[in-house]
Amino acid sequence: MTSPYIVAVGGTLRPNSSTEWAMRHVLTSVQRAGARTNLISGSLLQLPLYQPENLERGDGARFLVAELARADGIIIGSPGYHGSISGLVKNALDYAEDLRTDARPYFSGRAVGCIATAGGWPGAVNTLSALRDIVHALRGWPTPLGAAINSAESVFDDEGICLVPRVGQILDLMADEVMGFARLAGPRR
Repeated sequence: MTSPYIVAVGGTLRPNSSTEWAMRHVLTSVQRAGARTNLISGSLLQLPLYQPENLERGDGARFLVAELARADGIIIGSPGYHGSISGLVKNALDYAEDLRTDARPYFSGRAVGCIATAGGWPGAVNTLSALRDIVHALRGWPTPLGAAINSAESVFDDEGICLVPRVGQILDLMADEVMGFARLAGPRR
């Protein structure tokens, strides 16, 4: 069997944000399990505002859509801004509309692990709930386990090492769920 291809999308424009570290943790875990991976974060998410009526796409938007189309599993990570996902991440997810006529429309047939980080539990939990709702709307399968991370605590060190064992366990379990589903469904390219 071909190795599953797992794509992570999200984070902030700030390199090494807690959201990016959490997504990197999951990608490292799926790599150990044999997956090929890609992280689309930071400046790669600086895309023009999505306009469905404008069919012209820049290189960045075409790259994002192509990677999502190739993915056997997806990880989405967003910081919680004012109780929900960031505009940066929402805009990137809006580009998934370009997959509506794909052989696998939107996120159809793919497990999607959702990660939300915020400076408090209410923001993290609300953001995680919003991500799960968006994944459902995009026909994806949110993993049973999502990660709400309170970034008001020191969760990751400067090298991205998870300092909170329970958070690391949750991210590893999410990686197992995404990989398990991807292997069960089999690569579809």
